[in-house]
Amino acid sequence: MKRMYSLRKNSQFQFVYRRGKSYACRELVLLFVRGSKLQVGFSVSKKVGKAVVRNRVKRRLREAFSPQIPNLKCGQYVFVAREAAARADFAHLQRSMCYLLRKQGLYREEAK
Repeated sequence: MKRMYSLRKNSQFQFVYRRGKSYACRELVLLFVRGSKLQVGFSVSKKVGKAVVRNRVKRRLREAFSPQIPNLKCGQYVFVAREAAARADFAHLQRSMCYLLRKQGLYREEAK
């Protein structure tokens, strides 16, 4: 995933946490705020596991999100990993992410 798509500052994450609309499934929580450009951030707390596990979950989430970028509406996305995300395989995380994006109606109309 290119760096131009990532949320980097704590203030950006806090804005999405405060203003964002939230949907959840077993492994992930998705928060979304409309915006002029597409940006995404991934949050994995220490409840998920130690550093190696948290980094693996973040890598998998980034890789699952990358192919979705051309089909998504502009805005700020934050994916929060739950404890079950550490035990889930890549395909299951990818399905969960697509489910949340569909549930919230974030795919562009021509992408359906």
